[in-house]
Amino acid sequence: MNAPEPELHRLAAARGAPRWAERPWFATLGAPLARPVAPLGLPAPHWVVRNGSLAAELGLADWLQGDAALQLLAGNAQPRGGTWATVYSGHQFGVWAGQLGDGRALLLGEIETAQGPFELQIKGAGRTPYSRMGDGRAVLRSSIREYLCSEAMAGLGIPTTRALALVGSPLAVRREEIESAAVVTRVAPSFLRFGHFEHFAHSEPDTAALRALADAAIARFFAALAGGPRPYEALLAEVARRTAHLLAQWQAVGFCHGVMNTDNMSLLGLTIDYGPFGFLDAFEPGHVCNHSDSEGRYAWARQPGVALWNLHALAYALAPLVGGPEQARAALEGYESAFGDAFGAALAAKLGLRALAGCEEQDRTLADDLLQRMAADRADFSITFRRLAGFVSAPDAANEALRDLFVDRAAFDAWARRYAERLRAESSIDAERGARMCRVNPKYVLRNHLAETAIRRARAGDFAEVQRLARLLERPYDEQPEHEADAGFAPEWAASLEVSCSS
Repeated sequence: MNAPEPELHRLAAARGAPRWAERPWFATLGAPLARPVAPLGLPAPHWVVRNGSLAAELGLADWLQGDAALQLLAGNAQPRGGTWATVYSGHQFGVWAGQLGDGRALLLGEIETAQGPFELQIKGAGRTPYSRMGDGRAVLRSSIREYLCSEAMAGLGIPTTRALALVGSPLAVRREEIESAAVVTRVAPSFLRFGHFEHFAHSEPDTAALRALADAAIARFFAALAGGPRPYEALLAEVARRTAHLLAQWQAVGFCHGVMNTDNMSLLGLTIDYGPFGFLDAFEPGHVCNHSDSEGRYAWARQPGVALWNLHALAYALAPLVGGPEQARAALEGYESAFGDAFGAALAAKLGLRALAGCEEQDRTLADDLLQRMAADRADFSITFRRLAGFVSAPDAANEALRDLFVDRAAFDAWARRYAERLRAESSIDAERGARMCRVNPKYVLRNHLAETAIRRARAGDFAEVQRLARLLERPYDEQPEHEADAGFAPEWAASLEVSCSS
């Protein structure tokens, strides 16, 4: 279903069309990394949702309104440079899985924007040489989840790939049942993964290709490291730092990725590959959002440790460039302290605490004790912290709205007295502190029941709820009175929802 050559000329000339780089950086590395692959488009494509604000940032607002964009993002046309799939390998659930790769994702190329170059990728436009036994398609259900969560994370200020558009089609695709096909367009400075480096270091090691990839990545994305005495160790250290900060942000908003395989880890420290994700409702540190994760490897509380495990897999892959495994591991030594500092700072901000000399350990204990109380009483994660912003520090304050979230009232009251004393010690002004806390404790997160409602309506042909949720999640910290119900507790029926690797 690819457009004929005259159609490509018309699409390329469309008003406000992307300004494509003449040769994408990944294509310069040739067949070891990327291969040209023609997309298999969608019949009768239609828009499900478009990201107007992102399109404006990228200079694509006018173009995204036209048929040229629809056809390109449905896989029914190609940019002049063609479309590409990259190869990678990786560990899945802690086990070496061998060669993987872009099984249903195609890089459209790089576009030039005022913010610098970005890669555009369409997911669901047919098979590639790396599809293994897959059909290369994506379904509407999972594509809606990826679109909404990409933008929810961006709204929360968490590094992430972005979603530019979602295209649907009546084409039937078989998963657990027959579903309709879709293609989501993803945007990022790069989709480089830990697994790209693992690929060249494992089954059939290719040190020359590994070095070429590392050099290209440093030159393009870590230019400050180029020319240094030990650039590959510096690369590992920087990736570890970015990953630590990313994980601290995940933990601080109660986000569970669900499938933290090494091939789903971004070299740039972005959240990538939204599948069986979930935001915590009742706080359970051991919560596992992925129904396929029978061992609980990717539980919320385990995510920081899994990230370090994945960094060690990356370090092993880069060991030939740094003189051996010991030197590679040494480059990761800053991860745990970087995570601890970042998560500690995030918790302090969520509690509205300012740095006060001599209180660092006390503040961390105060935060840890709150989390323990929340876990013991299964208090809702997001609602608890949002209500905490309204805490009144006067000695006789009841703080009933917050107190009502806890079963053991006496234990909460004891914690609340300590918290109030700490706030008074820094002369905290409740209104000012509350405003600060509302800027870091979101009122709206993409709970599973919200996504599920949007999916059910979209399957019936009504995309208004997808579009409404996308707008809502652009401003998760703001009071939006017309959407108050979206900030409430998950309904009872949500407890039966399950998401898996097919989600």
